[in-house]
Amino acid sequence: LRHIAGWLAATGISPNALTLIGFVLAACVALILASGALFWGGLLLILAALFDTLDGALARQTGKTSIFGAFLDSTVDRYSEAITLIALIYFYSAQPDGRLPVMLLAFTLVGSLMVSYARARAEAVGIECKEGFFQRTERIIVLIVGLVTGWMLPVLWILAIFTNATAGQRIYDVFRKTQRAPE
Repeated sequence: LRHIAGWLAATGISPNALTLIGFVLAACVALILASGALFWGGLLLILAALFDTLDGALARQTGKTSIFGAFLDSTVDRYSEAITLIALIYFYSAQPDGRLPVMLLAFTLVGSLMVSYARARAEAVGIECKEGFFQRTERIIVLIVGLVTGWMLPVLWILAIFTNATAGQRIYDVFRKTQRAPE
């Protein structure tokens, strides 16, 4: 990523612009997924995920890290993941056997938002909360595998269960950190 970030730095593009370009790519992927082209959407999701990682690498390489940039990146990441899942909900809602996939995607969407919310809320009260074995990167990788291989139902079960388990893991982590040590 450093090499790519170095090349991007030479173009003069800002990390925030890269964040927004990544979101536009995610929106395009969402349209492709909503149309039912899951394989192609999966391949293009790889490119969108690459942009998602490059904005931070570019910010560090150019010394343009900022509080707003970190906020924008996190916020846009939530939108990108949400529109991807909503696009799949749209696709599966039109399928005759789509009820179960829609429910699994809805649980995944809620879990995804709760993973992020748990961290944000914990940090707002001064508690570091980065626990979790199934964070955004893992969710994207698993989703890409499902889209490209066609094994969507098992992947949707994995996403629904482990995304919410990660939210629970973060809740427990904050609970543990807020308990007094025995006297």
